[in-house]
Amino acid sequence: MKFNTKTIHAGQKPEETSGSVMPPVFFTSTYAQEAPNKHKGHEYARVTNPTRTALENLLSGLEDARCTCAFASGCAAMDALLKMLRPGDHVVATNDLYGGSYRLFKEVFEPFGISFSFVDMRSVDNVGKAITPDTRMLWVETPTNPLLKIADIAGIAGLGKHHGAYTVVDNTFASPALQQPLNQGADAVVHSTTKYLGGHSDLIGGAVSTSNDEIYENLTFQTKTTGAVPGPMDCYLALRGIKTLSLRVERSCQNARALADYLRNHPMTGDVRYPGHSDHPGHEIAAKQMSDFGGMVSFSLKSDDQESAEKFMSNTSVFTLAESLGGVESLISHPASMTHASIPKNIREEAGLKDSLIRLSVGIEDIDDLIADLDSAFDSL
Repeated sequence: MKFNTKTIHAGQKPEETSGSVMPPVFFTSTYAQEAPNKHKGHEYARVTNPTRTALENLLSGLEDARCTCAFASGCAAMDALLKMLRPGDHVVATNDLYGGSYRLFKEVFEPFGISFSFVDMRSVDNVGKAITPDTRMLWVETPTNPLLKIADIAGIAGLGKHHGAYTVVDNTFASPALQQPLNQGADAVVHSTTKYLGGHSDLIGGAVSTSNDEIYENLTFQTKTTGAVPGPMDCYLALRGIKTLSLRVERSCQNARALADYLRNHPMTGDVRYPGHSDHPGHEIAAKQMSDFGGMVSFSLKSDDQESAEKFMSNTSVFTLAESLGGVESLISHPASMTHASIPKNIREEAGLKDSLIRLSVGIEDIDDLIADLDSAFDSL
């Protein structure tokens, strides 16, 4: 089954009792049992819900995974995975990391005796040098947020297998429409389903897909025990959003490519980060492991100062100044003060994230309107 068809049919079938083509929204907290410990697949909604199960089956099909667990947010999905670790365990992660991930690592798990090393994962050798006998997990973002660095999933996963460490890939920026990390050797894939999968900025959710039995058993234990599960309505919205994932991502990629070229040629633009440019440091790897280069573009102004960047971002009208990404609408954001504010300034700058950086999540609007909007913002400077 081709991917475009999977977004509609993978793991799906008409609902058994009514024949409903779309999975119904099952608003229930509990289920009738025929006898004690004898039930029809569901017993309590924290553990399972039919709408959630439909979403999990669909995500498994998209990521070529045996199983998926859905969570109440991307952070909840990460939290569940990290709870596999024990005091003394070590994690190697990219140094260009989503701020929420960094906060979870450093402020929640590090005090419990988990240690973290942050390295530039554009080099597989950097990852190898950071691995210790205590390393249990390699945490990969590719493309990274917000600098769009590219990591070699297969190369890093090979290191993980050699050293007995799980390779986890945050696939939120690419989405399974562009990249399936499990097919490249990763052990688990994390998503914020809030972003491209939901696609309409109307839900919060997360998921982990895997074909590893130990990881899945841990995830289902966390689902039952800590209960950070999505409600049935959010699951339904994600199911509905995924139906158009291929079309939305295709248009977003087209628009991002055109905007990246426009920005590169604008006299007031400085550095433009977009993996689709042939001189992007990770272009060749991205071309190998992704089917397209995504809908995210980051850039700085030639003046390279925060004040000008903030003025620019405050003078767009089609681009909305807001956090998040992956929706049908185009968003503009200031990572240093928004999505990555929890990372100390010196650490951000060491990774290359300056206070002047601007991040675009390119939506599916008409490209002429998007360019005209950025033209107007440039004229305001």
